Amino acid sequence: MTISPHVTVSGSLLLGGDLPVSRMGFGAMKLPMRDWQGPACDPEQSRAVLRRAVDLGIDHIDTAWFYFYEDVFANVLIREALHPYPENLVIATKVGPGRFPDGTWMDPADRTGLREAVHRNLRELAVDRLDVVYLRRMPSQSSIAEPFAALAELREEGLIRHLGVSNVNAAQLAEAEEIAPVVAVQNKFSVLEHSAADAALVEDCADRGIGFVPFYPLGGTGVPDHPVLRAVAERHGATRAQVMLAWLLAAAPTVLAIPGTSSPAHLEENVAAASVRLGEDDLAELGAVTRGPAS
Repeated sequence: MTISPHVTVSGSLLLGGDLPVSRMGFGAMKLPMRDWQGPACDPEQSRAVLRRAVDLGIDHIDTAWFYFYEDVFANVLIREALHPYPENLVIATKVGPGRFPDGTWMDPADRTGLREAVHRNLRELAVDRLDVVYLRRMPSQSSIAEPFAALAELREEGLIRHLGVSNVNAAQLAEAEEIAPVVAVQNKFSVLEHSAADAALVEDCADRGIGFVPFYPLGGTGVPDHPVLRAVAERHGATRAQVMLAWLLAAAPTVLAIPGTSSPAHLEENVAAASVRLGEDDLAELGAVTRGPAS
């Protein structure tokens, strides 16, 4: 088969009722570095990847101020490559975690820290209002009511258009929704690593028109070399990574894929996954090899 590298074939979702985005987007985490510990990526190549992503129809970029390595920041790369932004480009960001200049992690942000993080994103991206801001729950936080309320205040001030939550369970999502509308959930989710609870949350989001945005869509540690992935990929003339992304898009109509890379070749490969159409037999085979609960 011929696989076309353009996101329009992925379909679209009206995020929050007023932000149309293609279901194949782009994650910015790997623009500054290959992993949290490095090595650094070539900034010029990363900027070229961003420009090519927009050429391929990508209109949804997911980023965070804490995506940096040494003195290279994902938000700054996005601004340098794409500002002034296309009118249809939606940039989503995350707050909650933080990293010191040496890369070590901070404690979860308090109300003051969340406000500072929002303003930092505004400055780095050179915008007056952020399209979507996720509260990223840290493992030490059982309740997200207080930090989410702080973001809701910033939304009321006009600094944020829509709110999302990340790394949450169904109860924490409900907790947030009692405070302000939630337009998207960003959780770890992939074909080989998801639990029944994860799948139920995806279905619930789909039923209510809430975007579900899987992070680590390829597992987070490199594309798994699983025999079932290989077999399905061979049948479709695709790569294992493309099969994993196609499975996400098939999981529910409100799933938004955001694979990230600093490689032009990988960008093309990821975008082309939107053209891979998995059949019922493919989905049944893939569904039988789930490793277990996501963490």
